[in-house]
Amino acid sequence: MLEEKLGYIFKDKELLKNALIHKSYVDKNRKNYNNERLEFLGDSVLGFVVAEYLYKNYPHLPEGELTKIRSLVVCEESLYNVAKSFNLGDSIYLGKGEEMTMGRDRPSILSDAVEAIFAAIYLDGGIEKVREIIISLLKDKIENSVKERDIKDYKTMLQEIIQKDNVFSPKYILIKEEGPDHNKIFTVSVSVNEIVLGTGRGKTKKEAEKNAAKQALLKGNYIK
Repeated sequence: MLEEKLGYIFKDKELLKNALIHKSYVDKNRKNYNNERLEFLGDSVLGFVVAEYLYKNYPHLPEGELTKIRSLVVCEESLYNVAKSFNLGDSIYLGKGEEMTMGRDRPSILSDAVEAIFAAIYLDGGIEKVREIIISLLKDKIENSVKERDIKDYKTMLQEIIQKDNVFSPKYILIKEEGPDHNKIFTVSVSVNEIVLGTGRGKTKKEAEKNAAKQALLKGNYIK
């Protein structure tokens, strides 16, 4: 049952049904009855909740960085993955044309339906309840997006600096892995033309690469 997967039982079941009706679906008893208006509201609800969470939990990040992270979290791909996690496509009302062209698995349809559901929960249960559900579904994505931003920034900064004066690009090499499979620590070096500029450790290879690039940037001993 969709409500059980969402972790929310609707008082007004029509709100949930409305959130699941794609514009291609024709109901003779309800003209112009689909989830587009709910999607419009849900987009704003989602954006607010994610922005609020970022503001409260990452006080060290400036506005520009918060905006980049929010865009990674509320994008179509992210919402599509949420929809797939509880098989939302099975619950959507589609017209025959969309049904025949694999509409139940189309990212745009599924991501729009997720936003419509968020709006329906907001209208039915209030901001506290929808905040709880959005964060439970997207917390991992938020945290990963923050990490990806850091990884990209340090590595990109190092590459841009190196390539100003060198024909070689930074090369990241895994030096060692330590610990059990569920709690490994990776050590990575970053070098240019076989000269090591920095090393880093982390719980993932990407995190170790980030820390290696960060150390290289802090040392400032770039190849000329």
